[in-house]
Amino acid sequence: MKIWYDAGTGKQIRYGVNIAKRLRTLKHNVILTTRKHPDTLGLAQALGERVIVVGKYDPSSLGSRLLQSSKRQLQLSKLFIDSPPNVAISHQSPELCRVAFGLGIPIVTTWDNPHAMAQNRLTLPLANFVIVSRAIPPDFTQRLGVQQVVTFDGVDEIAWIKGFQPDELEYGRPLIVVRQTETGAAYAKGKEGVTEELAFKLRELGNVIYLPRYERRKRKGLIVPEDFVDSTSLTARADLVVSSGGTIAREAALQGTPSIVVKTFDKLYVNDYVARKNFPLFTVDADEVLEYAGKYIGKKFNVDDSLAKMENPVDMILDIVEKISTNVAAA
Repeated sequence: MKIWYDAGTGKQIRYGVNIAKRLRTLKHNVILTTRKHPDTLGLAQALGERVIVVGKYDPSSLGSRLLQSSKRQLQLSKLFIDSPPNVAISHQSPELCRVAFGLGIPIVTTWDNPHAMAQNRLTLPLANFVIVSRAIPPDFTQRLGVQQVVTFDGVDEIAWIKGFQPDELEYGRPLIVVRQTETGAAYAKGKEGVTEELAFKLRELGNVIYLPRYERRKRKGLIVPEDFVDSTSLTARADLVVSSGGTIAREAALQGTPSIVVKTFDKLYVNDYVARKNFPLFTVDADEVLEYAGKYIGKKFNVDDSLAKMENPVDMILDIVEKISTNVAAA
């Protein structure tokens, strides 16, 4: 079958590549599309994946987001209207969901972000299948009108962390990775980032790599990579990771690296779930970060047993695709 995956961020590129690899072993033809975004093109190149670039990300205003999303929908419609895929898969791509819905293509989406209500309303009601961690209370999917929910006992990051072999990186020890707070996404409107301030304070404990979201200007006293750096490898090699939550926090904890999350967003059920599963993820107030950093820096945790018990969402995706494939063959 012809299968389309659309990735809007670096996380989604990594997710899509791992899904594509598995699907290609089953002889499916997988097409990956993405947009110009600080994390997408560099990661796709690093992973050796050829992608079709359609549109760009511009979070400067509500109007810019609307215009860029609308342009992408039109461009993607033209790309697939004469030769549509049999299945469309994404991690909540609004453009994929709208185009696939309009062309009558079955939609499979993964989901792990209850507080991203704008994206949720634009994607989940259109999806035929929503694959979601058991970490998220079921009333969220019921409230959003999801057609069919497939749950798994794990988190999305398992899709690329299991079996991952990190690159060797040399930044000196102890190594602290700090990820800038997300302020550009719709769900982050009005939020103020504290991670840059914390990065400067953490210098007393070691070498600090600061990973900005959208611009890579230099900060005196911090290591700010000028070019693409594989953050998944970085979190594996680090002695400590500090962020406001999300993907990088879980990537670190799932690889046994102490991960400190600064309380910024509500409804981080997936982070709480990871912590309950005995991974080293600690959610604290901003004024507690230095205390926790001093306590946990350099203490690698053995998470092999906990990781082995986690289910991989890609297995659920493959099951759904095979069911759709059977229906297509029978039609």
